[in-house]
Amino acid sequence: MIDLHGYGASIAQGTLLTINVSLTSLALAATLGVMGALAKLSGSRLLRLVAGIYTTVIRGVPDLVLMLLVFYGGQMLVNQLALAVGYEEYIDINPYIAGVLTIGFIFGAYMAETFRGAILAVPAGQLEAGVAYGMSRLQVIFRILLPQMVRHALPGFGNNWLVLTKATALVSIIGLDDMVRKASLAAGATRMPFTFYAVVAFNYLMITTVSVYLLQWLERKYSLGVKRD
Repeated sequence: MIDLHGYGASIAQGTLLTINVSLTSLALAATLGVMGALAKLSGSRLLRLVAGIYTTVIRGVPDLVLMLLVFYGGQMLVNQLALAVGYEEYIDINPYIAGVLTIGFIFGAYMAETFRGAILAVPAGQLEAGVAYGMSRLQVIFRILLPQMVRHALPGFGNNWLVLTKATALVSIIGLDDMVRKASLAAGATRMPFTFYAVVAFNYLMITTVSVYLLQWLERKYSLGVKRD
């Protein structure tokens, strides 16, 4: 049994916060991903341009740089705007909100490409049949497109989720008390960095292992009745 010198509860709290940040960021990323994929496949040149710039810029800038830009740059911008309208008190950006928004925004770009490929994998004839049957565009999307694209999107979606989970470690640099920051504080107090970072590594491994099994179950579920080559 590893002796954590009384920091076990603190690490556990940080682990729960890490899971919370991961799931909330995933929800935002998936929403942005669907919107980005539909925009890139739309008939509007403007929407395609905006979505293309979004995915290109986000995937080209390091996650750490974006995190610092959103947290510190965003904080400066908010306070400058507040001063401009006569509000003189300093405004602090919540690290949780900044972390979730940044991670969700980053992985929304990756999800957009994943969902775009999944949408293209759905036979166009089925979508045309839905329109011919009298369905509205939204009905075609929700009744025909989305249910079928899930199967094609799951492998890429799962990979993005695993990477996103590990990327949550970045929130520790902006002061959010996730398990990495909790471990850092405990390591500094006890001078046992290897022990605490090993525990964090094990916790991340457990989260990703459980995720892999759940994703495999989902893939089997959505592949029922599908003939494999």
